[in-house]
Amino acid sequence: MSWLKRLFGLNKPKNAQVNPQPQPVPQASTTSTAPAATQSIPPERLGLNGEYDQSGLAKRVALAFDEDPQLDDVSTLWVAQTSSTVVLKGQVPNQTVLNKMISVARSVHGATNVDTNQVTVG
Repeated sequence: MSWLKRLFGLNKPKNAQVNPQPQPVPQASTTSTAPAATQSIPPERLGLNGEYDQSGLAKRVALAFDEDPQLDDVSTLWVAQTSSTVVLKGQVPNQTVLNKMISVARSVHGATNVDTNQVTVG
């Protein structure tokens, strides 16, 4: 099973990317003749296809784990996020796997930190 399927119930969406370009978010204009302004999406809220997603960073990290051939789905580990911090929770088989996961998670745009305080090794 993939990380995305197990954690979020998602099959990989078509054109899903770990680091997509953000889609503009239209804002209401103050006059009918002025063009609508756009508001940027914070990097940690960027979804798999560039849309706004409250859990966007966690989903993109899960996709990055799926796309790394060295990382199989570890069914005892979960990925979450607190703002721009990736939170890993659960158990991993060894420190090498955890180190690889930290490295992959840090490479995802919008991730400022990786919290492994709730991970046990062994």
